Amino acid sequence: MRHDAIIIGGSFAGLSAAMYLARARRSVCVVDTGAPRNRFAAHSHGFFAQDGSAPAAMLATARSQVAAYPTVTFVEGKATRAAAKPDGLSVTLASGEQIEGARLVLAFGVADELPGIPGLAERWGSTVLHCPYCHGYEFSGQRLGVLNVSPMSVHQAMLIAEWGPTTFYFNGNVAPEAAAIAGLEARAVAIEPARVTALHGEGTGLSAIELADGRTPAVDALYLAPRNHLNSDIGEQLGCAIEEHPVGRMLRTDADRKTTVPNVYAAGDITRGAHNVTWASADGVSAALAIHRSLISL
Repeated sequence: MRHDAIIIGGSFAGLSAAMYLARARRSVCVVDTGAPRNRFAAHSHGFFAQDGSAPAAMLATARSQVAAYPTVTFVEGKATRAAAKPDGLSVTLASGEQIEGARLVLAFGVADELPGIPGLAERWGSTVLHCPYCHGYEFSGQRLGVLNVSPMSVHQAMLIAEWGPTTFYFNGNVAPEAAAIAGLEARAVAIEPARVTALHGEGTGLSAIELADGRTPAVDALYLAPRNHLNSDIGEQLGCAIEEHPVGRMLRTDADRKTTVPNVYAAGDITRGAHNVTWASADGVSAALAIHRSLISL
């Protein structure tokens, strides 16, 4: 069966695109691996009318609502290849199955590259965090830390100070330039140069950071802006332009979420340096509306 649109990725961006295309009575195939980026978080904050909801429950509800439209098909699996055709595109799954469509939405998301510090990965999404707007309020006024892992870390440390007393852990890296140090001091951010060797706390809770010199300063939440990578190389296979960002690579799109390749659109975290579910959903809607207009040549 040929579809009006194939969507690779069934999280907030992909499902939002599928919903709007389905409501335009277009046939849609959603290919999804079932591993959304925010699966590590127990709660999602800041999304309209869903503040504090569990991401998995939000996605389950959205998927069931999208699936109620008769023109939507879901395929569980990983898309491994895509190729342009004279009248659209074809997508090949890891199983060998091929799907054809007139338009393609890339919404496969990104994966975070966490540092290999003992105790960090198991707290990711609970007390080791990325976005203060998503999770900062819950730790307001508590002992906060920022781990130096990328060029964005200095900016993150100055931002996190808005939510409470903050320590910037250089983690044994070269200290930032004098202007950055002055900015941190102006925000009353404490500076700790020692290397971080472990995180400690009960369960997924965080109570202390262990440093290379043996000290264990108390901390309640640790923020970091890790590098991330695209979950698929399909955009590169198709020849979509890629842009470098301080924490990873992104697909270049215009305001309609069109990539630089005809009939190929992209939405969500793979198109933005800043990530949250509201932007992801909005990007999916933008892509869907642009696709519908293109299908009726408006």
